[in-house]
Amino acid sequence: MNGYEFNFAECSLTARASGALWWADQRVLCVSDLHLGKSDRIARRAGLMLPPYETRDTLARLEAEIDALLPDTVICLGDSFDDLAAADSLDEDETLWLTRLQAGRRWIWIEGNHDPGPVDFGGTHLAELTMYPLTFRHIATKTNSAEISGHYHPKASLNVRGRTITRKCFLQDENRIILPAFGTYTGGLHSHSAALSQLMTTSARAFLLGQKVQNIPMPR
Repeated sequence: MNGYEFNFAECSLTARASGALWWADQRVLCVSDLHLGKSDRIARRAGLMLPPYETRDTLARLEAEIDALLPDTVICLGDSFDDLAAADSLDEDETLWLTRLQAGRRWIWIEGNHDPGPVDFGGTHLAELTMYPLTFRHIATKTNSAEISGHYHPKASLNVRGRTITRKCFLQDENRIILPAFGTYTGGLHSHSAALSQLMTTSARAFLLGQKVQNIPMPR
C-alpha cells in the first residue's frame, strides 16, 4: 500500500507517500500547495533564474496519482499557483497537460493566499468546500473540526540510528488534517514551530513521507 490508512471524522482516509490525501469512499483526491510557476515568479521578483522544470515535475507526479487512483473529484487546496501571474506563465504544453488531467472529473480550486481568486482554467473556484463531514480550506482554523487544509507545508524530523531525518509530513489531530506541500519547489515549516504547535492538539500525529509513510507523534 502506497500510503498510511487512518480514520478521521468517521471517514477512512489514506495519506499517500506522494503527499496527496485519498478519500476512497468518495473517490476524492486532495492535494495542496502545488505552487505551479514558482520559478517564473522568483525570476520576475528576485531576478534569480531557477531550472524551470518544477511545473512539469509537479504535474507529472499529480498525473501519476490520478492514473493510479482514478478519482472522480480532485481538490486543490489553494496556492495551486505561486501567484496569479504565474498561472498565466504556463506554456502551452503545460496548460494542455493540466486540461487533460481535469477532463472527465470534477475539479475544485480552493483559493489560497498566493492565488486569492479565479484563474483561467477549467474547474470550480471556491473559498472552501464542505463534503460532509469534511470541510476543505486553505488555512486551518482553531474553531472548526473535521477540517482538511494546507498552507503551512509541514515537515518533521526524527532521529534514526544517530542521524536526523527531516521529511515532509501530514499533521493530524482529532479536529484537523494539514497536508504537506505537493509542489516541487516548496520549502517547509517544522512541526515544532510556534504556528503549528499552537494549532495542533497534544494528541497530534505526523505522517512522514517516504517509501513507507511513517506514523509518529508530532514532534514539538
